Amino acid sequence: MIFLVDTNILVYRHDPRDPRKQGRARGLLRDGIANGEAVLPHQALVEFVAATTRPIGPSGASVLSPQEARREAEELLDVFPVLYPSAETFRLALRGMAAYGLSWFDAHMWAYAEHFGVPAIMSEDFQHGRRYGTVRIVNPFLE
Repeated sequence: MIFLVDTNILVYRHDPRDPRKQGRARGLLRDGIANGEAVLPHQALVEFVAATTRPIGPSGASVLSPQEARREAEELLDVFPVLYPSAETFRLALRGMAAYGLSWFDAHMWAYAEHFGVPAIMSEDFQHGRRYGTVRIVNPFLE
């Protein structure tokens, strides 16, 4: 089954603070590459760089250095099919916010899947098992 990879999966792959989630994210991405089922929305790449370079905790360290995050984003572009937004995707996200009460970023993520006909989003940020339009949400950390 083709699925959209949400930002949290990309971040957990590099974040050692939760080894279980890190292992699950790595496996999901590895398998998604191997079987050609995983696709990335442009939004996830943008959010990935921001999330992994943001200071966390009292030490102010980040998950990745800016150089590491840029290198990883370049590699993701080479490995995964990337979906880019259009005016229609943007309008669909606006409608998703109104129809489903999603936050802007979640509505935009959903709009990529709905617009491009991707049947599932892998994410912990939505309600597991719920359908929004034609898109089903799967929280890979629950399975």
